[in-house]
This record gives sequence, structure tokens and C-alpha cells, in this order.
Amino acid sequence: MNNPKGIIVIIAILLAVVIPAGASHVDMRVARLLSGEILQQAEKNLTEEPVTVTATKAIRSAGGIHDFYSEGDYWWPDPKNPEGPYIRRDGQTNPDNFTAHRHAMVRLSQIVGNLTSAYLLTNDQRYIDAIVSHLKAWFINPQTLMNPHLLYGQAIKGVVTGRGIGIIDTLQLIEVAQSVWLLHQKGALPKTCFEGVRKWFTDYLQWMTTHPYGVSEMNATNNHGTCWAVQAAIFAKLIGNQEVMQLCRDRFKQIFMPKQMASDGSFPQELARTKPYSYSLFNLDAMAALCEILSTPGESLWRYKTSDGKTMRKAVDFICRYIKDKNSWHYPHDVMYWEEWPVAQPAILFAWRQFGDQRYWEAWAPFNHFPTHEEVIRNLPIRNPLIWLYK
Repeated sequence: MNNPKGIIVIIAILLAVVIPAGASHVDMRVARLLSGEILQQAEKNLTEEPVTVTATKAIRSAGGIHDFYSEGDYWWPDPKNPEGPYIRRDGQTNPDNFTAHRHAMVRLSQIVGNLTSAYLLTNDQRYIDAIVSHLKAWFINPQTLMNPHLLYGQAIKGVVTGRGIGIIDTLQLIEVAQSVWLLHQKGALPKTCFEGVRKWFTDYLQWMTTHPYGVSEMNATNNHGTCWAVQAAIFAKLIGNQEVMQLCRDRFKQIFMPKQMASDGSFPQELARTKPYSYSLFNLDAMAALCEILSTPGESLWRYKTSDGKTMRKAVDFICRYIKDKNSWHYPHDVMYWEEWPVAQPAILFAWRQFGDQRYWEAWAPFNHFPTHEEVIRNLPIRNPLIWLYK
């Protein structure tokens, strides 16, 4: 390939021809909108080497070189006791906390999701080869893999070496799992690579569902509980664990819908936070992801209705008005990153596909599909719609 950039332009122009014949009309419309930047990014991704948790040692971690480590975002030194235990300032991110492992995991998610999207558009084997190198580094290679647990996530200096809420950090792996599942369905991944990744996620899901950290996070009543279920659902889908998938369906219907959502479609616990706008977007995206992962031909969670009339469409409609007209938001503004939101929220796109409401397309298509702000990226774990929409 002498002129890869020229090839990208040709592919973008002739996208309707190169999209696999099985792609739906919805996929075509989304693909035409996103393909140019996907393919440009994919060319860069091809030259990026794997970077795992072993690349950066976390000095304050109680774990080893293979253990993921992060620190609680909203915890700061105590001005009255600078060397003592950290204190909490809700909604205010401490820029001096350790974030290298989180950044590496976000990077993995971006690269694998984007390369998978590019492969779906082109069937170019180069993208698969690159994906395999990152998967092997993170999940298979004994020298560089991450241990399949999160014992040291969201630590707090002087307080605790890890917490259950740290499990939200591996939300960044949901698009990795979805990519691997999809590529395996297409027969694109080498068997040894798939089996190695599958074993890692089997071990991690076992830890998530049995360790006290995992159990406490599962039972969280706000976005943390939702995000535990999103992870458990997609990891269970990847490894074929129907029991855990059903557990997540039951939690969606029995816990999240009736107890997290108000009658107007809002999420009161998220509105009560110091960043109510972004937390509302974040939890809705997680709820929508559950609907995408767990709905079956015989049971659509998108259309599930509680006994008192709560539905996902009400939740989408509640936030959609504030995406199209953010100035009408009558709740408190977020204490940080107010200007950075919204972007192209995946929940709105998924709702458009489900209900065909043009208002949803208009609340998704014009917004930023490839954000670069670190805080936005961290709170937007679904960044590659094609891997979710592909049929």
C-alpha cells in the first residue's frame, strides 16, 4: 500500500460499497458520518505499541507490577495535615493523583474499538494483526499482562489501599470485550488469542461476582451499581455465561428501573451530585448499554415498563431536551467540566435506532463524536458506535 492516506479517502467516498453486505441501513447512515475519522485514526493506531499496567510502577500501590492501581478522584491532601490521610472534595478531581494505569486502559479501549470499527469498514487484515498485539500484551503475555482483579482500584492515601468502587475503572474494558466478541463471531481472531482473552475475562468476572469489593459494587444503588452490571453483562456475553447475564437483566428490571429512575425519567441520585448534568448523562449511557447488551428477540429491555410506568424512553426524553437546549437545564451546574458536555451520547443514538425518533438523531449527530478532553473520554466508555450497531 504505497499511499494509505489516499486509500482512506477512497474508502470514505465509496463507503456504501465497502461496508459488508449484511450491514443495516442504520449502520450505513452512522458509518457514513464517522468513517473518515475512524479510518484516519486507525492508520495512526497501526503504529502504536501496546502499553499495559507494567509500563508504569505505582509507588503508592500496595500491589505488584501486574496489578492495576488508581486513586480516588475526589480525594485531596488535608490542608490542616498535609502528610496525613486525604480528605474528600466531591466532584473536584485531584490532578496529582496517580492515573497512568487508567490512561493506559483508556488507550487500550480506544485503540481496540477504533481498529475493530476500521476492520468492519474495510476487512483489512492489518487491523486484526494490530488488535491481537494489544490483546496479547494485556491479557495473555506473562511479562506484561494485568492481573484479573481490581484489589487496588480507587485507593485513598492514608485511608485504604483499594475499594469496591474502583471496579468502575474497568468500565473502559467494555468496548474491548464487545470488540473481541464481535471479531470472534466473524471468525477474524486467531483461536489461541480469543481463548486467552476469554480466560482472562472469565477469571475477572469470577472475581467481580464473588470478592467483597465486587459484591459491594454490585449492590450500589447509583451509577456504580449500573456500571457494575454493564461490565458483568458484556463480560458474561463474551464468555457465554448466561447465568450472570440473567442476573443483570433482573437487576435492570427490579433495581435500576424502579429504584434509580423517577417518574419523569430523571435519576435523582445523580441529580443530587455536584456534577448532576454529566452524572445524568453517564448513568443513562450505562442503562442504554445494558439494554443493548441484554435485550433479546423475545425480550427488549428498551421497551420494558415498570408497574408505575417508568420506561427507558422517558429517561431518554428527560435528558434529550437538555442536550438540544442545555441552557434550559434548571438544576445546578456541574462544579467542574460544565462546558465540556454534552458530546455525542451513545444512549441517544441507541434510542434513535430503537424508536426511530428523528429528535434523537438531531440530539446525537451534530455533537462531538471524537472528544479529546481527558475527563470526557473517561466518562464516555462507549466511543465506537459501529461495534455496537454492526449486524
